Amino acid sequence: MKVQINKRNDGAGVLRCIREDGSVTWQKQKDGVAPFFALHDLTHFAVETTLGFRNGFFGLIAQGWDIDDTTGKGSRGALPTETTDVEKLVGLFFTERAGATLWTAEEFNQSWNGPRSLTADEIVSVRKRCAELFHQWKGVSSGSMLELEFAAITRAPAEGSASSKYSGKPVRAGRSA
Repeated sequence: MKVQINKRNDGAGVLRCIREDGSVTWQKQKDGVAPFFALHDLTHFAVETTLGFRNGFFGLIAQGWDIDDTTGKGSRGALPTETTDVEKLVGLFFTERAGATLWTAEEFNQSWNGPRSLTADEIVSVRKRCAELFHQWKGVSSGSMLELEFAAITRAPAEGSASSKYSGKPVRAGRSA
């Protein structure tokens, strides 16, 4: 799935996701926190791709969910447990970044209380990927776009990976509906 974030003149991004089957979902934030959402979406991308989550925000979009449905209040109903766990983890990375103090793996795991503990190496890998993505976004000029490729995980998760601890529906292989 192609993930495109267009940078507007005010620094905010317009998120557009183009699935394997060509279908599209997009979102444009309009209020004062709009510039925050590009970084939030890039943090989702880093967390989901680095840790192998299948049912985070971008995983759901790749499966055919519209962005509006990822609130848990849309036509799809309640979100999978993994989705809410990923959202909390994304929030923790943002909280850490805002505090300008790096947390230990123990501090992350106590705050997250996820289905398994994250290792220090996993946390460092997510931080590194976030830094790379934020740097790329900073280099995008107004009116231009950052495009990333989100490869939905369609195989069974490896034992011990983030998604191996969830029992949600497997991601369909091939084209999304």
